[in-house]
Amino acid sequence: MRHQSEDKANWANARSQSGLPEPRDCETLFLLRGFLGPILETAPSWQDLATQLSTKGYGLAFREGHLVILDEAGNGLCTGSSLGIPLRELSARIGRPAVRASVDGHTGELH
Repeated sequence: MRHQSEDKANWANARSQSGLPEPRDCETLFLLRGFLGPILETAPSWQDLATQLSTKGYGLAFREGHLVILDEAGNGLCTGSSLGIPLRELSARIGRPAVRASVDGHTGELH
């Protein structure tokens, strides 16, 4: 019989290998949504979004088809979807992002 902690560890390992950030607790996501949500909801362009995030000490990247918010060290903090603002919604509002894909084809940066 597998233990729940083993399943959780296996899932976290698979997620980190995909380049996506590990899930955050609801309190952290609530605070991030309050702090970063207005930037994601009102930025008029992808460049402006990147600039506004940068002034707050954050970055953005694209991993496995998700918008990923990066912390000051460049590690994945959360996805736009986990903040309630998925890439699809942002793209519908401000247009598709120009993404420079990495050679692995799984990650990319705003171009």
